[in-house]
Amino acid sequence: MRKIITLSVLSLFCLTGCAWFQAKEEKTAIELANEGMALFEDGKYRKAIESFEKLKDWYPFSRYASLAELKMADSYFALGEYQEAIYMYEEFETLHPRNEAVPYVIYQIGRSYFSRMESVDRDQTPVRKALDTFQRLIRQYPDSEYAAKARNHVKMCQKNLAGHEFYVGMFYFNNKRYKPALSRFESLLVNYPDVGNYHQKALDYIALCRQSLDENEEDEEKVEYEPSIIE
Repeated sequence: MRKIITLSVLSLFCLTGCAWFQAKEEKTAIELANEGMALFEDGKYRKAIESFEKLKDWYPFSRYASLAELKMADSYFALGEYQEAIYMYEEFETLHPRNEAVPYVIYQIGRSYFSRMESVDRDQTPVRKALDTFQRLIRQYPDSEYAAKARNHVKMCQKNLAGHEFYVGMFYFNNKRYKPALSRFESLLVNYPDVGNYHQKALDYIALCRQSLDENEEDEEKVEYEPSIIE
């Protein structure tokens, strides 16, 4: 009886194993690549990821494996899953640093951070990372078509960061904390001199901050040196 059970288990394993190998061999690397691309073009990004994952896992040394890695990243980007897209793009750049697609990959990393950008009153970490990434692309591949696109994004990032500096400066100013307010407005001029929308406003509030600081200093001197009338 035990022998019969053992034989049955082995038979089941063989059948399952054979089915797995058959399924694996059903599609070649190029067939999986074409399938994934067709699904991607149709906007079926989840299905596309499945096809590209099979291609990458089944044929890791195929010339289509790098295509699978790149299109998986593009699929996550299209789905709005930017953190996963960033991870996949960064992995591609690490594995294929000399690949001709690297300028595009760096651009997409920047766009992934840029797509997470929020209003000026929120955390600006994604914007700073986007700006750093776009500037890296411009430095490393200045003649790339993606460097030209990145320059436009740099301006938008700088505008958002300048807006954040102004917002924080106004917060301090409205709470009569003129020194940190002055520091923020001056930082805006130094770090984002080409952002015209905030340039003149920052200059105006720098003057107001300095005036308020001077007045407060004069008041403090009067209190310190004015003789007491109380005997």
